[in-house]
Amino acid sequence: MAWLLATALAALSFGCRGGGDGGQSARTTPASAPSPGPIDVASVDDGAPYLVVLGIAQDGGVPQAGREDHPGWDDPAWRRHVVSVGLVDPRDGGRRYLFEATPDLPNQLHRLSAHLRPDAQGPVLDGVFLTHGHVGHYTGLLFLGFEVIGARSVPVHAMPRMIEYLSTNGPWDQLVRYQNVALQPLADSRPVALASDLEVTPFLVPHRQEYTEVVGYRIDGPSRSALFIPDIDSFEAFDQWGVRIEDLIERVDVAYLDGCFWAQGEIPGRDMTEFPHPMIASSLERFAPLPAAERAKIRFIHLNHTNPVLDPAGPERARVLEAGFGVAEEGERVGL
Repeated sequence: MAWLLATALAALSFGCRGGGDGGQSARTTPASAPSPGPIDVASVDDGAPYLVVLGIAQDGGVPQAGREDHPGWDDPAWRRHVVSVGLVDPRDGGRRYLFEATPDLPNQLHRLSAHLRPDAQGPVLDGVFLTHGHVGHYTGLLFLGFEVIGARSVPVHAMPRMIEYLSTNGPWDQLVRYQNVALQPLADSRPVALASDLEVTPFLVPHRQEYTEVVGYRIDGPSRSALFIPDIDSFEAFDQWGVRIEDLIERVDVAYLDGCFWAQGEIPGRDMTEFPHPMIASSLERFAPLPAAERAKIRFIHLNHTNPVLDPAGPERARVLEAGFGVAEEGERVGL
């Protein structure tokens, strides 16, 4: 059953700017909300590295604080965690990495342990890759700190301004002083080798940079590769940088792309034309000329709590699927 949009609360968070984050909308609660299970987006070769989606929501999660009428407060089937993917390499004793350190990190770390449980004497994580300094993408680092896990030198990979921000602002600098984290500087388009056949490459993307740079990642494994761009102002802004998103999609097997909002009008009473995220309805139009095999690579992620594609039985989700695209689901895996 489609969600019915109503009035909006004007509020602001670091993620999707303006009413998109704090915007409140009312939906009818289904008698039994669909609960889509995990799917294999690409075949996972036995023993090979793979990605697992641990969260698909915008920075505030679903339901979001202040949204008291959301069915997710009573029905767990409607809940979604903040955007994150895990990288699991089961070879040579196993290694686990997180892309983003979200406010949902405790649950996401637990879910990651279902794929590969860490050695009791080993590190809680083998690394974290951050995209930028908005609230849903790095604040989970606090759980690595003295008051919670008390982790030992977890490598945190980030761009130079992000490194400086974490090093010089509390409470993040305490993580550095207590050696809960070991900051690892990234450089635009310079790969980080995790194994001889597994590497992660950051690349700059246009998005609000109040405190830090913003990057996406290309993740290359032995057989396949994936794109992870949870935040971007627009694909047209990328064009102005001389980068066509279609070219990046062509070079990978799966592309997780920012799909924060569905369309103009999603947040009643707000002009959404200047919201710094591509709208899925517009992305469908832009990518429509792509061959079917290219469209099938695209899976929308980082979905605002108002986005109607979150309803698996809604017409907006059907439109995405009928056009040959996908919507990321928590638990799905991508073999690398």
